[in-house]
Amino acid sequence: MSVLANEVLLEMRNITKDFPGVRALDNVSFTLQKGEAHALVGENGAGKTTLMLILGGVHTDYQGQIFLNKRLLKFSNPREAITQGIGMIYQELDLAPEFSVGENIFLGYEPTVRKLGIFRFMSRRRIFAETEKILDGLGFNIPAQAKVGSLSVGDQQLSQIAKAIRLSAKVLVMDEPTARLAYHEAETLFRNIAALKQRGISIIYISHHMEEILRVADRVTVLRDGRDVGTVERRSTSLPEIIRMVVGRKLADGINRPEITKGAEVLSVEGLSKTGIFENVHLRLREGEILGIGGLVGSGRTEVARCIFGADKPTSGKIHVRGRPVEITSPLDAIKEGIVLVPEDRKSQGLILDHTVCANLSLALLRLICKLQFIKFRQREKIAKEMIRALAIRTPSLQQQVKLLSGGNQQKVAIGKWISIKAKIFVLDQPTRGIDVGSKQEIYRLIAGLAQRGSAIILISDELPELIGLADRIMVMRNGQITGEFARGEVNREKLLAAILGHRMR
Repeated sequence: MSVLANEVLLEMRNITKDFPGVRALDNVSFTLQKGEAHALVGENGAGKTTLMLILGGVHTDYQGQIFLNKRLLKFSNPREAITQGIGMIYQELDLAPEFSVGENIFLGYEPTVRKLGIFRFMSRRRIFAETEKILDGLGFNIPAQAKVGSLSVGDQQLSQIAKAIRLSAKVLVMDEPTARLAYHEAETLFRNIAALKQRGISIIYISHHMEEILRVADRVTVLRDGRDVGTVERRSTSLPEIIRMVVGRKLADGINRPEITKGAEVLSVEGLSKTGIFENVHLRLREGEILGIGGLVGSGRTEVARCIFGADKPTSGKIHVRGRPVEITSPLDAIKEGIVLVPEDRKSQGLILDHTVCANLSLALLRLICKLQFIKFRQREKIAKEMIRALAIRTPSLQQQVKLLSGGNQQKVAIGKWISIKAKIFVLDQPTRGIDVGSKQEIYRLIAGLAQRGSAIILISDELPELIGLADRIMVMRNGQITGEFARGEVNREKLLAAILGHRMR
């Protein structure tokens, strides 16, 4: 438990927040103790982010009260929250990539060396000297003068923490902090969270990774449909109990995928290389087969996927579809061969967020549902309705903007647009990233169903249980090369993680 256990630092009491036509939070209460890591969990749309945006001074129109050190506070803007010791570390890092680490940490609060009339001259020497003291004090091995854009995502995350600490943060809100981190970077983050707690800093930790929650948190508060379901002590609860609280029902244990007979080979990749990124990649894929690819961030997995789909151009290599050599120079070439990609970043690459569910589901169909450059709207709506029903996409209407759907339903739309054109080879890059535990199970069933109907699937994932539970074979990439392969049933988490990290199992 926390080093200053039971001493309440923050209390949010009876918070209610309405948006037009929607009650996002309904009488939610939340407490945070000094030196505590308190996890806030729930499905997408449960109200977690809204509650934290109220705490961070972004949403100011709400009912309820916020107490910090027993003082009633009302923030009018984010700057007021920062000055009171509330540090927000969002999933999308709030850093200027062209500025140095030191300049980012002191941005808006730059020390000056002298003034001349209305002009102030910034002291870079002092910025870097003070930044180095902060980084050394936190144990962060990051150069103060390095450009933030040149750092790994993990070091950028640590820079954001250092920035909040410099601003005397008493409370650090971390929203999906490991979403873009490699395994070793996540381990570094966990160690730093423990160190921050020892310094009396309190952490509010938001994540969809349940096992991560059990590792980091002292207490867990669950939100569901804008209401607080309850708060439990981590030591006295279990993973199934937290999941039951999150989804309101018991989920099936593990990933249950029946063994199916594989068909003919549909895809072969021979000697695929992209200079400086990956080299000499060979893989084969059969009908009904799920081929998993594991590896660290930067191992080359995503780049291989993009080359197979024609989004990037490889330096060398051959691709065969159903035994026939094909030349894929663009995504259109890949789509014509039945190869489709659901990209890692669905929001910027897989969907048009401001467009409707109907429009997104029919994006790949435009050539088929247009006549003389005019869209056949009835046909489009009929196909979209069939996809919504088949994939159980939860949306109030066909005309709902995709950006207003939950992460799980957005991902169903991203996959559904390819199912509608009867694609046969699916490349799925991180298909459950940023998706809550209930929606993950739905995506797993969808992937298993595609394989059962004869589709061939390449599954790229950071989630080891996902790879082990779904894949027939798992290939491991390190430093741009395939370094190992495991058949289904011959690998466990420890063995797979050791292969990914390049460690030998004793």
